[in-house]
Amino acid sequence: MTEPSDRTKGAALVALAALLWSSSGLFIKVLPLGALQIAFARSLVAALTIALVVRLRGGRPFPRPDALALACAFSYAGVLVCFVAATKLTTAANAIFLQFSAPIYLVFLEPHLAGRPVARRDLTAVVVCLGAMALFFVGRLSAGTLAGNLIGVASGLCLALFSLTLKLQRERRPEVDPISSIILGNLLVAALCAPLALRGFRPAPIHAGILLYLGVFQIGFAYLLFNAGMKHLSATAAVVTGTLEAVLNPIWVFLGIGERPSAWALLGGVTILATIAWYSLPPRLKAAQAR
Repeated sequence: MTEPSDRTKGAALVALAALLWSSSGLFIKVLPLGALQIAFARSLVAALTIALVVRLRGGRPFPRPDALALACAFSYAGVLVCFVAATKLTTAANAIFLQFSAPIYLVFLEPHLAGRPVARRDLTAVVVCLGAMALFFVGRLSAGTLAGNLIGVASGLCLALFSLTLKLQRERRPEVDPISSIILGNLLVAALCAPLALRGFRPAPIHAGILLYLGVFQIGFAYLLFNAGMKHLSATAAVVTGTLEAVLNPIWVFLGIGERPSAWALLGGVTILATIAWYSLPPRLKAAQAR
């Protein structure tokens, strides 16, 4: 049984990871580079950073992957590429809020694996979040914003698949550190983006410094912190703590470049985060709150 001090430590580690993740929106916005160029450089640096830390700790950064590890790596790669593209095309708030709809997709995926029927509260959460996601498409949308929102939805789907396959790895192969799938996923992003990303890729020194920060800290060390924190937390606690990223990401972008999400998008984002927090509460606690 996990001690309260261990849970506090785990929550603090995941919160630090979410703080680092939340800085991505601002830096992706200010970089005068294409989405594939940013994804390529960030993931290549992140893969090397995580692999080096794992090796220095005496671990194996590149164990032979099985089908589950490959599925995890590919879905993680989809998260990275889709999120960068969505952030470039639409507001940072839209991109991160739509990505954080991921737990709702798991409502239908996890019951099949657990062998249980979909509960009424599952359907309630899905209906509310789908309605909230529709708010992102209210009003006049340019072609770029519409495409960015749709890619944001795809990012959420990829995040759901990544979370599910990562969880299955922990359950079925406890002897293998799932961080290896993160390394492989980053290498996949770098390899897939390289043919187009390297064309005319000559970042200025300040932009190269931002790319190094994104790779080393915003992805690399953030996932090392998250992986360490998950050892002391349940998946539910990690999800609730991780929503800190969705709260902070638009704030940094607003403070940095003054980008304001629409009122409809803010309403949709708050609704999604509130629904996820409610859905993540243990059933007994929900019953107590309802009295």
